[in-house]
Amino acid sequence: MLIEKHDATLLVVDIQEKLVPAVLDADGMVARCHWLVAAAVDLGLPVVFSEQYPQGLGGTLPLLLETAPQAAVVEKLHFSCVAGQCLPDGLMSRRQVIVCGMEAHVCVLQTVMELLQAGKQVFVVADAVSSRGELNREYGLQRMRDAGAVLVTREMVLFECLRVSGSALFKQMSKRYLIGDQP
Repeated sequence: MLIEKHDATLLVVDIQEKLVPAVLDADGMVARCHWLVAAAVDLGLPVVFSEQYPQGLGGTLPLLLETAPQAAVVEKLHFSCVAGQCLPDGLMSRRQVIVCGMEAHVCVLQTVMELLQAGKQVFVVADAVSSRGELNREYGLQRMRDAGAVLVTREMVLFECLRVSGSALFKQMSKRYLIGDQP
């Protein structure tokens, strides 16, 4: 199963101001998520940001919001976006959900598990998720994979959405996302 850009949405889970400093490789994770959000916008994928209790944990990082100004921002108290019933109809009407964010073993995991239960094809971007500890990250990813989520990398998302080289879009995306130093 490949990602179909006409039927996929990018869900960015809880990359919030007060949470980010606590996770592993926070700067790298933010840079990789920023790359993914920017690529999704350039590819025409809808983007949704979730926020866990933003009154206490702050909002989504401004860098990400500025990159996808048309994105929906949803708030939740449940760890799962599905249980929180906050996901927009546009996301739920699409068959595939690409997920990145934090924490891999809590909000990302519970959201992914319930998206799978709802019949979605879920792709977890392994190089764009983090947790406070490596063991939690590792086992969160393993559990999601064992439940039926597909683990992918940012480049897999990009190439599957592009599907073909030689086009003007491929050349533009290649220059912007594949050449030079990448996070």
